[in-house]
Amino acid sequence: MPSEVLDNPERSENVQAAGPARHARSLMLVRHGRTAYNLAGRIQGDIDIPLDDVGEWQVQQSAKALRELYVDRRPDARRLVVSSDLGRAMQTARAFADPLRLEVHPDPRMRERNFGDWEGRSVDELSRDFPEDYGLWTQLRGGELRHGAEEKRHVGRRGVEGLRQWSEQAGPDTDLFVFAHGAWIAETVQTLLGLDAISSELTGLLSMRNAHWARLIPLDQPDGSLIWRLMDYNHGPAIADTEQWEHPAL
Repeated sequence: MPSEVLDNPERSENVQAAGPARHARSLMLVRHGRTAYNLAGRIQGDIDIPLDDVGEWQVQQSAKALRELYVDRRPDARRLVVSSDLGRAMQTARAFADPLRLEVHPDPRMRERNFGDWEGRSVDELSRDFPEDYGLWTQLRGGELRHGAEEKRHVGRRGVEGLRQWSEQAGPDTDLFVFAHGAWIAETVQTLLGLDAISSELTGLLSMRNAHWARLIPLDQPDGSLIWRLMDYNHGPAIADTEQWEHPAL
């Protein structure tokens, strides 16, 4: 299935009115570094958990790689940095932005998916206490919705709304960097590309690893509409492919 699928405007707001292009030159969606909840297998959602020591090290490695790949090689471009307003995403954003003296713009639309009563619980606890609903969740059949979790389509729609507005504000000479969360990135990318509505049989994109990123570039259509092409997903610095990524002291 091509990555540049055009969704309809009601579903993903992927279509813009005809006229001069008004969107960012590229989108970079970056997941935050590791937290204690990540390590323990706990659901984070809206809980404001800071990076742990390994997570702080991870975001420094990824920030350095992002600057080398997408800043140093593109000295003519401007950069706009946006982040979820949760602390772990803001920490990750600042690791990239501070050395470049860029402002980080917080936006609650980039927050992680809310998991309702399941937030703060470990997957082991959920499988023990809610075996049926946990099983439905792992099968992508919505067991978490019985416990107040935010619907996936709502996550994707608010994500696309935020990206569209920031992209229009950025303009065609600017690379837009957005620092957010694993489930948010997966749902937003799927909605942006129209993959959320192609078939209920598709499993969808996996959540990215900590401090990894996705990259998309725009493709303007003759009728004035816009589609986004997914160029990279779950990409990270070279060191992320080694055991040192989770154990920096090695």
